[in-house]
Amino acid sequence: MTWTIAPEPFDSPVAAALWRAYYTEVSDRWYLLHENRRTDPAELEREIAARTGAELAPPDGQLLVARYEGEPAGSAGVRLLSPTTAELKRVFLHEPLRGRGGAPKLVAAAEEAARELGASTMILDTRHDLVEARTLYTRLGYEETAPHNNDLYAEHWFRKALQNQPR
Repeated sequence: MTWTIAPEPFDSPVAAALWRAYYTEVSDRWYLLHENRRTDPAELEREIAARTGAELAPPDGQLLVARYEGEPAGSAGVRLLSPTTAELKRVFLHEPLRGRGGAPKLVAAAEEAARELGASTMILDTRHDLVEARTLYTRLGYEETAPHNNDLYAEHWFRKALQNQPR
């Protein structure tokens, strides 16, 4: 069972399908938790269209796609916020493929992409209900910090120093 991870244009059909799957899952989880309903389809379409992912394009960003046995399985994005700080975005794996070692590989690839962009620090935010994500980040050496943004849905903020890795 093999994982591969490679850069992908943010506007490719594969990236669009993964973005739709990611956004649908996190939005539905929020609405089910807080309002006992799924995301309104019109809202879903509006938000997916509004958040194109252009910030994840070179030269100041990178979108990565993980494939499991050749099939698109997940994604992670990186964008530079300053010359030394990158933000980790859109970390996602299709649910049936979770627990097979792909998430740590995907985050490691995103960290390498951030280093290649010149970053020495990676930051991210997530929500309280995304327990799996918070567990993953902690296991990978991210430390919870004070808020670094005022995103409406951010409830936990993390930071990690990116050490130069031998190639």
